[in-house]
Amino acid sequence: MRYLEVTVPEGNRRAVLDILEDEGIDYVVGDETSDRAYDAVVRFPVPTRAVEPILDRLKRAGIGDESTVVVIDAETVVSERFATLREQYRTGGQTGSRTSRQVLRTKADELTPPVPVYATMLLISAVVATAGLLADSPAVVIGAMVIAPLLGPALAANVGIVTGDDRLRRTGFRYQLTGVTLVIVASIGLATLARFAGLEPAGVDIVVATELQERVAPNVFSLAVALGAGIAGILSLTRGFSEAIVGVMIAAALIPPAAAVGITVAWGMYGAALGAAILVVVNVLSINLAALGTLWIAGYRPQGLFEVSPTRRPTAVYATIFAVGLLVLAAPLAGVTVLEFQTTQLESAAESEAEAVLADPAYDDRTLEDVAVELDDDYPIQSVDRVVVTVAGPDAEPEPGLADDLAAAIEPPGEERLPIEVQYVVSERRGLENP
Repeated sequence: MRYLEVTVPEGNRRAVLDILEDEGIDYVVGDETSDRAYDAVVRFPVPTRAVEPILDRLKRAGIGDESTVVVIDAETVVSERFATLREQYRTGGQTGSRTSRQVLRTKADELTPPVPVYATMLLISAVVATAGLLADSPAVVIGAMVIAPLLGPALAANVGIVTGDDRLRRTGFRYQLTGVTLVIVASIGLATLARFAGLEPAGVDIVVATELQERVAPNVFSLAVALGAGIAGILSLTRGFSEAIVGVMIAAALIPPAAAVGITVAWGMYGAALGAAILVVVNVLSINLAALGTLWIAGYRPQGLFEVSPTRRPTAVYATIFAVGLLVLAAPLAGVTVLEFQTTQLESAAESEAEAVLADPAYDDRTLEDVAVELDDDYPIQSVDRVVVTVAGPDAEPEPGLADDLAAAIEPPGEERLPIEVQYVVSERRGLENP
């Protein structure tokens, strides 16, 4: 339930009261005694679902942006007329218990913190995320997501689009761009210090050794996190779910990939940095597209027939930009997904062929330990580099003819045959031999 207080401009008192009477609303009218051009102050309780349609009717009656409208949460209302009104909006044409458009703008604005606070929290988040990635610590990376204030900007931009609030839209997009840039720059600085301070061992592939692998070579399933975050963010704003939990989800789609860009740039791995940057941009587009679509489907837009059309055009323009950009940039992600599928197939086929070769009586003392398909370092779109077959036996000496037999048996897809590398390990003794 909500309690509204509305200042009525001169000449609009009768029109406003007629609307409230028509809706069956109990109200209290007080004369406005200031020197401003107001005639009265009207106060009345309404069900939550009724806030938006009633304010829309009042706006058409002359309650414009120059008037003051205060919406307050009400604990309870004891009134027969209010009970009838609540039942009317419960069973009438209203769908769902959503937040009114007017309150939605306020909530989106409130979730966007002041610039100093926003920058400080993002710097802390960037430092924690970079440290977590370098230390290969999922728990630390999750901690970075919890403190990142990215929910407000992501939602504010799209609330501004569908409701025609240009200030809110510009603020949301500006905060998103500034936030991601700030995380990348801070990560570059911290990762550079870590590299030259020798905090990471030399000669080690930083991508393989840390949590960076999935961020520098992302697949299409990475989109699920960002799309889900955009939808959940809007639902949290409009349906009263926990914004804190959804904020972590949005941060999960943006903070680690942005930190990965900084780390790989500091290590001079520009191909890997490109892969992480693509993931960042794709996730930003996905979050905004999902949020924008969810808002429009939920019916959030300016009131009145004459305001829907002008707002529908910019909404369609932004949705098209998000969708086209997403399709173009998702191509590398699709390539990575196809490669992963092919790699899995190749690994399975190579394992079967290797088992068949080692089943030969000539290799009775050898058993298959592992088959791995290794990729090259050409990020973000890698290719298969070689197949490594690990064989266990009584000693680590190469078995004559085994490498040739394995190379002949394993036929990877493609015109060129891939190198087959055989590694020998000593098998563990499982008991004493009989004398």
